[in-house]
Amino acid sequence: MAGNSSRRGAIRKSGKGNPTAGSGGRVKRGLEGKGPTPKAKDRPYHKAYKTRVQAEKRAQPGARKPRGGDAEWIAGRNPVAEALRAGVPVTAVYVADGTEKDARVREVFAAAAERSVALTEVGRHELDRLTGGAVHQGVAARMPAFEYAHPDDLLDRAAEVGEAPLIVALDSVTDPRNLGAVIRSAAGFGAHGVVIPERRAAGMTASAWKSSAGAAARIPVAQAGNLTRQLKAYQDAGCMVVGLAADGDVDLPDLDLATGPLVLVVGSEGKGLSRLVAETCDQLVSIPMSNAVESLNAGVAASVALYEISRLRG
Repeated sequence: MAGNSSRRGAIRKSGKGNPTAGSGGRVKRGLEGKGPTPKAKDRPYHKAYKTRVQAEKRAQPGARKPRGGDAEWIAGRNPVAEALRAGVPVTAVYVADGTEKDARVREVFAAAAERSVALTEVGRHELDRLTGGAVHQGVAARMPAFEYAHPDDLLDRAAEVGEAPLIVALDSVTDPRNLGAVIRSAAGFGAHGVVIPERRAAGMTASAWKSSAGAAARIPVAQAGNLTRQLKAYQDAGCMVVGLAADGDVDLPDLDLATGPLVLVVGSEGKGLSRLVAETCDQLVSIPMSNAVESLNAGVAASVALYEISRLRG
């Protein structure tokens, strides 16, 4: 109806250039670009964003996170028998159908029965699958994932007993037998725990368990995402960090820091302390040797150092 432009839905015609006259003017703002699409890790409701945030929280020095990994399989008649004899925390023993019951297999059966470990008979192909194709000789054992402590727990353990903390940190020690030997010495000489890096280092495998002679059940072993950062956190908590080095500034018997809160760092079997770890240490200490050419592996060096520190502590 002419002149009835005020009715609902009517469009006021005001001539050329009227921004409401055509659809383009009305939806111009809706057609304007909003910039590049954010990456998945930057979108709050995307799975990648949540994964990134969780990773950043775990990377923080004081963040506590789940420890442990997948279960480990011990394959072969001799390894399984030795693991049971050494007290490795085996949860089940698997035997393939038709396996010959020789003296070693009977020993496995007897040890499993003595420790109340379940015996399960499975097909040979199934055992191949469970052990990842390892040479199992018809016998394998399942060891649960090791429950690592948090590095801060070691300080708490010292505080509970009213002692100055003594912690052993391993810098890229890759031989599980050396790890087990260090854990055994740490337990024997009064340390409050052992710290190992999460990557490029030996973990608590069956071999490490056997080498520790059961000490891994009596002393906590912690993992650190970044060893250098963790050492600095210990320093912030009042600990002195001492690294073992062949060219150390102080001989071990002259270590004045032994009686206070102390972190002893032991380097890898071949290269010793890494550069960043050595620079983080408050002091580098050497073990006096009659022949400068001789060297000690990580397990022996840690044992000697822990004995001397225990003696200096009185």
